[in-house]
Amino acid sequence: MNVPVKVLIVDDHPMVADGICAILESYDDIEVVATLSNGQEVLDQIGALKPDVILMDLNMPQMGGLTATEILLEKTPDIRILILSMHDAPEYVSTAMSHGARGYLLKDVPTEEIHSAIQAVMRGETYLCSGATASLSPNTSDGREPLTAREQTILLQLAQGKSNKDVAADLDISVHTVETHRKNIKRKLGINSTAGLTRYAMEHGVLQGTGVEF
Repeated sequence: MNVPVKVLIVDDHPMVADGICAILESYDDIEVVATLSNGQEVLDQIGALKPDVILMDLNMPQMGGLTATEILLEKTPDIRILILSMHDAPEYVSTAMSHGARGYLLKDVPTEEIHSAIQAVMRGETYLCSGATASLSPNTSDGREPLTAREQTILLQLAQGKSNKDVAADLDISVHTVETHRKNIKRKLGINSTAGLTRYAMEHGVLQGTGVEF
């Protein structure tokens, strides 16, 4: 007998979470390990719950789905995250996928589609529901791929002169993860040096904490 897929549901609306839980528990090949209400709860309990797949809402108090997805994948890169949202605009879908989500589901999809999406990501595939149409490579208006919130945080720390080791310690992630983020930041911005990153941060107000979006 195959081991059931362990699924964690994260949504701050109890009726939504409980409804999805009831649906998924009707399948023999799925085990719902918990329902949580925000991204911070996931970070706090991920080690104990050990889910294979997370169904993650986008907008939640304390910590939203995008931030939680990025941090979770730094710590547990093998986890599969499906974003569950009411928003079907292309920018929502593409941003979610750029943060590392394996798929995107609208909350009004048929029951069977949720099950199919879980099966797909367990096979190593990505899954976009029929109502979510978007490019997987979002670009800003000037053609540049935007930095994620986590990358902006790391850019700030690097621009302050911190080493990869210092950033890793501050964010409780591995040096290798910081190096990967650093490479992605340089690639997205078209910058090849640390001095260039610092200059970019100064020119765009990052060091002054202006909250500029890249």
